[in-house]
Amino acid sequence: MKIVYLITGSGGSFYCGNCYRDMIYLRAIRKVPGITASAIPLYLPPDGTNIEKGLDKNVFFGAISMYLREKVPFLRNMPVFMDKLLDSAPMLKMAARRAGTTRTEGLEEMTLNMIKGENAFPEKELQRLVDYLSKDGKPDIIHLSNALIIGLARQIKKKLNVKIVCSLLNEDDWINEMAEPFQSGAWDLISKEASNVDAFLTPSRYYKDLFISKTGISGNNFHVVPLGIDPGNLTKIEKKDNWPSIGYYCRISSMNGFDKLVDAFIELKSGNDLPGLTLHVSGGFTGDDKPFIADQIRKIKARGLKSFVRIYPEFQGNSKEEFFSNIDVMSVPVRKHDGYGLYILEANSAGVPVAQPDSGAFHEIIERTTGGITYSPDNVEELSITLLKLLKDKDLLSRLGQQGKEKVLAELSLEKMSEGLSKVYNSLK
Repeated sequence: MKIVYLITGSGGSFYCGNCYRDMIYLRAIRKVPGITASAIPLYLPPDGTNIEKGLDKNVFFGAISMYLREKVPFLRNMPVFMDKLLDSAPMLKMAARRAGTTRTEGLEEMTLNMIKGENAFPEKELQRLVDYLSKDGKPDIIHLSNALIIGLARQIKKKLNVKIVCSLLNEDDWINEMAEPFQSGAWDLISKEASNVDAFLTPSRYYKDLFISKTGISGNNFHVVPLGIDPGNLTKIEKKDNWPSIGYYCRISSMNGFDKLVDAFIELKSGNDLPGLTLHVSGGFTGDDKPFIADQIRKIKARGLKSFVRIYPEFQGNSKEEFFSNIDVMSVPVRKHDGYGLYILEANSAGVPVAQPDSGAFHEIIERTTGGITYSPDNVEELSITLLKLLKDKDLLSRLGQQGKEKVLAELSLEKMSEGLSKVYNSLK
């Protein structure tokens, strides 16, 4: 069986849970005998790490030309040489670093067009993709990264007559930022285009139920396959020192609640319960996040706490391992309702427990891993209380960390996930 993933990326500038999920799908399914799999990026170029892991270097539907076609009518039929120039690697990498590549403002019409597949995907570029997909034999399954590109399903099926699988996770983060009537229009269009998808794949019961409630789809072809990870060297990590420490591992943004954790850290530092408490931060950011991050740094400096905070310049490889070796507990107190949270599995695999708001899929995941605590209500005061409880109780901290590591290794491995994926794919034969 031949499977090709069409992956929409972030350009590698920040920790993107969906991007990471797509790459671990690829790694997991390649472990299954009789299946060959590849991945092709859409919009933005992959970073070097993902190229090494198997993501193709060729980019289709480049972000710059797509945007200009949408905004400048006379460029909708731009010549090939302009396409190539605008979608060259240097130009797309520059676009990935720009502010605004991860927000909906000004992209509402383009989003709707991508969902319904009309206007957004030019015929010549679609044909180039189809030809590339078929160059070594037609795939059996095309796996779309998310429902925001569900319009490709109908067009690819028409040209290749293949089965289509579509991942579902956190599309609501993007859609809910749009004003009406774009927001309800997006969900309506997804519902209409859903008939072109043979199987939907989501990692949590929470997100399955949410997606069905938003679209009215029956859910008969929905499959819940919990995400797993390959922890690599994280399982060998040991805490470097005895200072109490809190970690944050995700895109550093308001949406992900970084300011809430900063406020909780400041509150904890104002007391005498945890002398030497430090805050470690990793995950990268976009241009849009810089003013927000500057505000948080000013708060920290104003209280004389700069020396107790460390921000890691990288969020992969050795830097990632160093980050997890320096923390006792991790929290990503998101404002959104997250449909999964791979960072929980990463922390648990390193033996680090988590403290998460009781929202979205967090209760479902932590119930499975037993590697952390959920708290409610979702406010800074309750977060501070929860962090203090964990950091003051070394036995509880150790027990939750060990439980989380054991559960992730036993139940949320790449091997377990590959079994679930292959079951879905085989059901479409």
